[in-house]
Amino acid sequence: MASIAFAAVCQTRHNIVRHCSVFHFVPTVNHKRTRERSCSTHAICQATKGSPGLADIGGVGLLGSLTLPASGDKDTHTTMSVFQTIKEVNVTCLRNASVNIVFFALKSKEELLVVVGAGAAGVYGAIHAKTVAPHLTVVVIEKGKPLSKVKVSGGGRCNVTNGHCVDNMILAENYPRGHKELKGSFFNMHGPVDTMSWFASHGVELKTEDDGRVFPVSDSSSSIIDCLMSEVKQRGVSLQTKKSVSAVSILYSGKFLLEVEQLPSHHAERVEADYLLIASGSNRQGYTLASQLGHSIVDPVPSLFTFKIEDLHLRELSGVTFPKVKVRLKLDSVQKNIPHLTQVGPMLVTHWGLSGPVILRLSAWGARLLFSSSYKGRLFVDFVPDLHVENLKSILSRHKHQYAKQKVLNSCPPEFGISKRFWSYVLERQGLSGDTLWASISNNSLMSIGSLLKDCIFEVTGKGQFKDEFVTAGGVPLSEISLNTMESKICPRLFFAGEILNVDGVTGGFNFQNAWSGGFIAGTTIGGLALCSSYPSSK
Repeated sequence: MASIAFAAVCQTRHNIVRHCSVFHFVPTVNHKRTRERSCSTHAICQATKGSPGLADIGGVGLLGSLTLPASGDKDTHTTMSVFQTIKEVNVTCLRNASVNIVFFALKSKEELLVVVGAGAAGVYGAIHAKTVAPHLTVVVIEKGKPLSKVKVSGGGRCNVTNGHCVDNMILAENYPRGHKELKGSFFNMHGPVDTMSWFASHGVELKTEDDGRVFPVSDSSSSIIDCLMSEVKQRGVSLQTKKSVSAVSILYSGKFLLEVEQLPSHHAERVEADYLLIASGSNRQGYTLASQLGHSIVDPVPSLFTFKIEDLHLRELSGVTFPKVKVRLKLDSVQKNIPHLTQVGPMLVTHWGLSGPVILRLSAWGARLLFSSSYKGRLFVDFVPDLHVENLKSILSRHKHQYAKQKVLNSCPPEFGISKRFWSYVLERQGLSGDTLWASISNNSLMSIGSLLKDCIFEVTGKGQFKDEFVTAGGVPLSEISLNTMESKICPRLFFAGEILNVDGVTGGFNFQNAWSGGFIAGTTIGGLALCSSYPSSK
């Protein structure tokens, strides 16, 4: 008997499908994982863990149909049995729904999904497409090493996601490009909790650090890579490396015609694909393919970078950290006040300038403005943001009288929470000798020290690169895709996920979460379409 799969078409005003005793309902269009769903949804039955795969279940013909009570009815918890020629399928927990369900026996047919890019989004998307539609042939094409950014992220530990942003509205605010659009269904469908649950269920134990960053307990990115590669192998995803998709066009049949080059020989072959998922990151290859299929590209510029500071004395402080500072960026080309150009957080002094989470966040929000300003501007740093300027001056005055006979270098007010090395730098910038006694410090000098600590100015002369998590701002505009499916609005069966889109997050696991969410949505949508390709859509 030919292998077949069961599908369900659900039309509902408030479609609340919690689970099925035999199948899970996996959305393909307009789905939100929320209690109130106000849109019509196509749903596919996906076998639960431990159940046979969909392609292995036998049966023939129309299975049956049943209409459940409308959302206004009192009976909101209904058990339904649909009988077919071989097995009985129990469907439970459809709440507040007015649902027409029709089961079809579908003959599977050979279809091909090509994923361009074996990064986090591409591999995650391929796994989930194959999970939903086991009969679908899935090929991932990568010219370099798979999951290379996953390997180096977080200093080799892999910052999987962020565990402190459970509110999706707050989560979206961590994306300089995308913070408005991502407040919709995107993270509702697959957010940080879902990501952590998925890895945990596949054997990766995770931990959440004080700042919200989530890492594998092993503190090794290999745990994440091994997990994903194991799933690739187990699901039957074909991973082809040292290959590049150099061109794409659309055939009369609607399929994609891909030109795939073998590297380094550049021997080319042509491949016809039913679905195309471009998840090539910030690689120019992906932008070229998207353009060939009718998409526009927002010019990419660097995001998440450090600041170069021309200050020889500051470089001597390389390695000094500040747990909490307030930084404000002033650019000559920007006259208006931009709130996001002020950030608070930890900062690190490097041998070329300034880095740390607060600088990286500032670089992300100011990415395009800094690019247009040739990465030149002034950085105002408040080293004691929790102290009002008047309190700070009172502390200095009190310290002067209490330690009058001590050298100023050897006695820094402990309330400031700064290192002796940085205290020496402050005195040097004010032209004060460290051997000077506190009693000899004038009130004007005290005022100057206080002002410097609250509003220290550094000249930004360029950018460095944050090698662990290099990210770009730019790519395919979000207005050209449907975020609830990740499908192109311009070209049917074309999907995008990850950094190829004009979405980028601040440091802290947010860029990987964009990859997991987009990959999941694209993969499950493609899998759903592959299952549904043989049955008529319900009117």
